[in-house]
Amino acid sequence: MQAYICSILPARLIDASQNRRVKLSSATPFTPTYVKDHIARSADREFLYKSRVLTRQVVLEDRVQIKQEREAQRLKRKARRDAAISSARYKRQNSLWHLSPAETRFELFLPLHSLWMGYMSELLALPPAPSTPINSQAASMAAPSAASMHAKLVKADFNGSLLTVRQSKNPCLVGLSGIVVHETENSFKVVTKKDQLKLIPKQNSIFTFAVPLFAASSTASISSSAANTGGAASDSAEGCASANAKAIPTVLDLPHIEFELYGNQFCYRAVERAGRKFKPKETIEL
Repeated sequence: MQAYICSILPARLIDASQNRRVKLSSATPFTPTYVKDHIARSADREFLYKSRVLTRQVVLEDRVQIKQEREAQRLKRKARRDAAISSARYKRQNSLWHLSPAETRFELFLPLHSLWMGYMSELLALPPAPSTPINSQAASMAAPSAASMHAKLVKADFNGSLLTVRQSKNPCLVGLSGIVVHETENSFKVVTKKDQLKLIPKQNSIFTFAVPLFAASSTASISSSAANTGGAASDSAEGCASANAKAIPTVLDLPHIEFELYGNQFCYRAVERAGRKFKPKETIEL
């Protein structure tokens, strides 16, 4: 089979006006000549070439860099799997937020509520509790400024807080109270004192929650509850649970400040609230 080392230039490189072939040299290289010949008919081809082709940088794909980026993404996905960090879709498909009746018990989430009180103490920089008993006047004087607390509370995490529905368009929800175990964009999932799991929508609801007036020592309460359960290892599971419930107080058992939470203004995920700037504005609820 005969192989050709060279071939005839295409007809578009032949000057039809003079019926001769284009001569290419170092002074007139192939690329500019080829590009100028294929530019649309214009009065000044030289200007079009210099403005649109000659001064423009052509970015070629770096195959090595693309391969490195793909490898980095693969390693990142593998690290997420190894660290057991799952996506929201994976959680929904595998029902990771589904609690069995044995897990839906109020006393099981009291340590979480105690941790939340410690988190509020650090977030709001609450003062330590005095050694002497306090009255209502001393408590009002020790209360921090509400204006400085609002900006922090709207961005805080409410998982573990004790939330109560004060007003709602659904009368069945009014008075419902429990510990928040999961917060989504449009709802709170709480465990009530009757060991029931309730899904409360944020829309058209007004909630109340309390924060401790003084710094709460969450570690002390958890360690005391652990000591109680360790000493009663021979008791039944119900006896240990009741001992824990008595050992860990809620925020309502301590000096506290109550706030109202308007659900219509709070329809955001916790991650979105952390970076969102809320502006004070008047509203008419319900």
